[in-house]
Amino acid sequence: MFTKQNVIYLAGGCFWGVEAFMSRLKGVNQTEVGYANGNDLAPTYEKVCSGKTGHAETVKVTYNPEIIALEEILEKFFGIIDPYSKNRQGADVGTQYRTGIYWQEDSQKNTVLQFLARKQKESSKRIVTEARPIGSFYPAEEYHQKYLEKNPQGYCHVDLNSIDDEEFSHLSRKEFEITQLAMTEPPFSGEYDDFFEDGIYEDVVDGEVLFSSDDKFDSGCGWPAFSKPVSPEVITRHRDFSYGTTRIEIRSAKANSHLGHLFHDGPGGSPRYCINSNALKFIPQDEVEEYLSNKKQR
Repeated sequence: MFTKQNVIYLAGGCFWGVEAFMSRLKGVNQTEVGYANGNDLAPTYEKVCSGKTGHAETVKVTYNPEIIALEEILEKFFGIIDPYSKNRQGADVGTQYRTGIYWQEDSQKNTVLQFLARKQKESSKRIVTEARPIGSFYPAEEYHQKYLEKNPQGYCHVDLNSIDDEEFSHLSRKEFEITQLAMTEPPFSGEYDDFFEDGIYEDVVDGEVLFSSDDKFDSGCGWPAFSKPVSPEVITRHRDFSYGTTRIEIRSAKANSHLGHLFHDGPGGSPRYCINSNALKFIPQDEVEEYLSNKKQR
């Protein structure tokens, strides 16, 4: 059973920073940068930068509405843009840097328009952010995707420190990047890849028990592999179209942590839950009873 996901398209100047910011919001499952609502059927970065194609640098935001509402996303979005500046954000100038909110579903229209109307009432300056259905969206070149993760010192007009990360302060950098930014650890590098002690595995973010050593097997893939979670209710499934493929992404149900992907190439075509070690914390079997008892008392 796949968890319902919604999509909204946000143009807020250079898409590197907007993408990096949006990807950090809890409830946002995927982000992709691209070119929206232009008149060229084969846009490239060079063409769009000429200002002649009519496209806006835009981020496709896929989110779980049960975890984060569209209005909350828009509120966060307005915190990183200047909605009164036309065709300019930060040091970037041109029609491709205009701000816009483009909806995919008619049901999102009222939320967007009501949000903008409320924001306009709160300000004496005129908001110039576009609001319209998405007409077209072309993914940008691969080197633009997750650009600031690949180039941490790259230019960004967005304050990436404005997100409250207090709930993630206990995570290491790798744990944060994997569970919150949906990155993947290198194969054969994780602590639990070649590890088969008895016990349970919990979500490193919030301690939700996800997998058991009883269901762990050596798949040779380079990541921990499980035949099933401890219960279907502890994980959610999402369609993942990144990297030009279609996969099934696995997230934890409570914390919405990115865990890995589900394949059906286990023994005899059985499920293989391919999970990042850095998304998990192992509890040895001789400590499980006391550990679970302490959790209930909290």
